[in-house]
Amino acid sequence: MWLTWANLLTLCRFCLAVPCALAVAEADWALAAALFALAVATDLLDGPLARRLAQATPLGGLLDHATDAWFVSATLAGLACTGATPWLLPLLVVAAFLQYMLDSKALLGRPLRASWLGRWNGIAYFMLAGALVLHHALALSWPGPAIWSGLGWLLVASTLASMANRAIAWRRAKQFAVGFRQE
Repeated sequence: MWLTWANLLTLCRFCLAVPCALAVAEADWALAAALFALAVATDLLDGPLARRLAQATPLGGLLDHATDAWFVSATLAGLACTGATPWLLPLLVVAAFLQYMLDSKALLGRPLRASWLGRWNGIAYFMLAGALVLHHALALSWPGPAIWSGLGWLLVASTLASMANRAIAWRRAKQFAVGFRQE
């Protein structure tokens, strides 16, 4: 079931990603802040709406998470264009999401399985992007660029740790399954 109210909200967020990233890259901070706020509102509403209307599905969950990854990586890429975040961060957001999706076997219709660190990284991506957009929109001087860059590099490190943890867990599960079949 593709055409639901919740999926339409998610689609709105998907469509906001490029305009928000461009507004960030062009330092149009008021527009970027408005687009970011609208994206967050659609993210906060789509899940509860799907549950309230009994339209929650694994496909809707996948679409929601994929759109979150798309939106935040696009916004972080716009921020990387301004030098506010490391270029590696938006690339790792995409790679971590793909690993998360494949490890969960979401393409087979299974629900996504988040790790503790992966879930908090996902929240932190939005928080860093939103805080930086708001910081610029309000023309704040503190914290300075070194703090923001440091937070970006901390997210790079935690994303790499999360991806390594998921890869190790996947490898152990695969070895267990092979050992179980041999007995």
